[in-house]
Amino acid sequence: MNSNVKFDREASAQEAERQAAFIERGKLLVSALSRELGRKPRACTVTFGCQMNAKDSEKIAGILRETGYELTQDEDADFVIYNTCTVRDNADQRVFGRLGRISHYKKKNPKMKIALCGCMMQEAQNVEKIRTSYRYVDLVFGTHNLYRFPEYLCGLLEEDHRIFEIWNSTDRIVETLPSERKYSYKSGVNIMFGCDNFCTYCIVPYVRGRERSREPADILREVERLAGEGVTEIMLLGQNVNSYGKDLAVPCTFAELLAEVARTPGIRRVRFMTPHPKDFSDELIETIRDYPNIARHVHLPLQSGNTGTLKRMNRHYTKEQYIRLAEKIRREIPDVSITADIIVGFPGETKEEAMDTVDVVRTLCLDNAYTFVYSKRQGTPAASMPDPVSEAEKKETFDLVLSAVQECARIRSEALTGRIMEGLVEEINGQNERYVTARLSNNMLVHVPGDASMIGQYYNIRLTECRGFYFFGEIVAA
Repeated sequence: MNSNVKFDREASAQEAERQAAFIERGKLLVSALSRELGRKPRACTVTFGCQMNAKDSEKIAGILRETGYELTQDEDADFVIYNTCTVRDNADQRVFGRLGRISHYKKKNPKMKIALCGCMMQEAQNVEKIRTSYRYVDLVFGTHNLYRFPEYLCGLLEEDHRIFEIWNSTDRIVETLPSERKYSYKSGVNIMFGCDNFCTYCIVPYVRGRERSREPADILREVERLAGEGVTEIMLLGQNVNSYGKDLAVPCTFAELLAEVARTPGIRRVRFMTPHPKDFSDELIETIRDYPNIARHVHLPLQSGNTGTLKRMNRHYTKEQYIRLAEKIRREIPDVSITADIIVGFPGETKEEAMDTVDVVRTLCLDNAYTFVYSKRQGTPAASMPDPVSEAEKKETFDLVLSAVQECARIRSEALTGRIMEGLVEEINGQNERYVTARLSNNMLVHVPGDASMIGQYYNIRLTECRGFYFFGEIVAA
């Protein structure tokens, strides 16, 4: 076992039944509130952070709708819940800023309930700050006990007192409660929770806990149900999907699970997020290669191209190993897009070390990268590392790395000009309502003339005009 907490399947099933009973009680309580208000109460869920947070917010929204709330995007509502992220400090500050602005809504509507959950709530100093300085917040809970939201909701409506409940871990996985999907045609599916890697800059293992895998049969049942509801694209979610299955009584590799999902009738495209380079197996590469409906996109976090910096980050691979892995992926899957995460300005990183990152970006000609300046997170080993490099030097280095990323992204994109590729239309274009935006298998966006009737459908698209990170195109006959 690589986890300190063993998954208790029987206890999880009992907890699911228990929370379902609270949902039924919640329906009665919300009905009574509706009569008191003379209208249906409204609820707003605001999400910060990653795809797993977005998936968690769908669960929260599903429970709120199931109990009788009307969902809205307006924070001037009867119940507002912030699902928080704490990967970088600015995420924390954004939440506190929103809390400050929302206080006047509560003054106008004394029956309004305000709740916070998610990763930021797993940090004791944040919870104490909310407890003492934001006394109008009614409910705070963390990542491990999100499935108890129906119970907390009933507590707020019945007893009208503040509830603060944060757990350090859990032995239960409850994924059967209602969920309000944002999209009808695609959905994330949690396959595991937590992380055992303990990268020195990352707070995630401390706020999400140790790795816990869901049983493959449970995952496949969820995928089959989603396919039956019209979902055609699945995103398998985990902090490190490559570690999936190692803690199960009957081990199952991520590649084996991925193949099973790809074989599910009705599933036309499968994505996953996020793998770790240190254990990206040949079996996984071959599975992606052999199943055409597995997206031709691998997000392979680099973080740094310097082996010394990678060691200080506790990443467990070298510059050369990362390059060999990416080259192997490209060799086996020629049409793949490889993107990365890059941190610039890790404590003590010199300009010469950062230029190793530029070298990796250019050597591989990465398709794109999410590039960030290092953000100190208290409670992580990196937070106490000496850092003599000035912010001005970090900014100069960041610009060099970003320039290399943008140059390579343009080269890789322009090479696709004239190609015909299949795209899934996701939304009306935000800049021009006469266009819709489709996502290709390689994760690139392409804008084509169209309307809302096309959303959720797949089309063959000729890529006609490259705009660096995206394309304009035209629909062609199948």
